[in-house]
Amino acid sequence: MPQSPTADCRPLTDADIGTLQDLLDQVPEPLEALDVSSVDGFLCGVLLQPRPEPSARWLPFVTDLEGRELPAAFPTAALQALVLRRHAELALAIAERQWFDPWIYQLDDDASASETVLPWVAGFAAAMAQFPALMAVDHPELVEPLALLYMHFDPEDLEDADALQAVIETLEPPADLPEAVQDIVRSLMLIADVTRPRPAAPRRPGPNQRKPRR
Repeated sequence: MPQSPTADCRPLTDADIGTLQDLLDQVPEPLEALDVSSVDGFLCGVLLQPRPEPSARWLPFVTDLEGRELPAAFPTAALQALVLRRHAELALAIAERQWFDPWIYQLDDDASASETVLPWVAGFAAAMAQFPALMAVDHPELVEPLALLYMHFDPEDLEDADALQAVIETLEPPADLPEAVQDIVRSLMLIADVTRPRPAAPRRPGPNQRKPRR
């Protein structure tokens, strides 16, 4: 998941995230923009595809679930610049298998852990709907991490995912929000190990191996 040398990987501040949410709130109807939590999940879903997806393909779905164009007068550049910064930050974290803080926010005191992370997971699922290559990968190591993500959906929303349902039924729900967030990040790294594996480290020559002549 190499990054462009010019990619801006600076983490977004709380003020930046607030600005991004304000811009998303300004997207006019009938367009259906994601919120910042769903954007975060969507970006992770895009980044975990087996092959890199160009930004021109996925950016329209941030501001509309159907990918419809924004009005000409909309401040598109400002919104996309913030989204691309988060994309670059997440790409670096996933490539280096580093912990990061997903944009998941407590809804209210009565909300369960699953209810709180659902907007983020819904964003991830939106990426799977638009870019299905990841879900088409037939690999046994993908089932459990995907189940840890999709377990937060209502079972009725997973009617066509029998393999995931079978694993979800064996999983204990997270005890609290920190555990749910930890499970999400761990799942993403496990998925990345399959769809975006890290390059193997070069082998050092053994003591009896001669270096090739130049």
